[in-house]
Amino acid sequence: MEQLEIVVATRDVKGKGASRRLRRNGYIPGILYGSGKSPVNIQVDHNYVMKLADVEAFYSRILTLSLPTGNERVVLKDMQRHSHKARIMHIDFLRINENEQLAMRIPLHFMNEDICDGVKTGGGVITHVITELEILCLPRDLPEYIEVDVKALKLGESLHLSDITVPEGVQIAALVHGGDPDQSIVSVQQPRIVLESQELEEEPTEGKIDQLSVPEKESGESTGTEGES
Repeated sequence: MEQLEIVVATRDVKGKGASRRLRRNGYIPGILYGSGKSPVNIQVDHNYVMKLADVEAFYSRILTLSLPTGNERVVLKDMQRHSHKARIMHIDFLRINENEQLAMRIPLHFMNEDICDGVKTGGGVITHVITELEILCLPRDLPEYIEVDVKALKLGESLHLSDITVPEGVQIAALVHGGDPDQSIVSVQQPRIVLESQELEEEPTEGKIDQLSVPEKESGESTGTEGES
């Protein structure tokens, strides 16, 4: 597995003003903490992190943080983005302890969508209800992603939390904490346009019955018995 190494520098100055100056100079202010050690204020090159931000493994892999004092094994714990600009405002890294469980959000990879039974034979579309999953595991067991096979899923069916197979040593956090095992993960449903067409066909025809036209009476034609002798 390719290692992701990030070179960072420590910083002594804190505060909003110092952070703004860092950002103007092309750096992201951040913090390194955890594993029973003191927090360290850091700065990292903004452009380099922006490139990493497009790499899925950046969010779910153990990273190597290269500091002046040596290397640290870490995971990305938080990354704050600007509300409307392509800019990262702050970044947090968590030191790992090889003997302590991590709580991480891992992406789901949906496999065999192109040959899914409900799509090929039922004409359905696949809906991803969730695309990542929080897991608990030791650092050595951390998967980069979790595969979800949808090949056998039929039209109208779903896969649930309890259907997900995780690697050995990995637990699904929601199930450990008493979450709903029937929570939907992915489903195959009829396309919306088909559903709307069916709904229209099933609408009642009240008010649409053709009216029988009654021919108008010719002028002077009697419609009653008045004047009969």
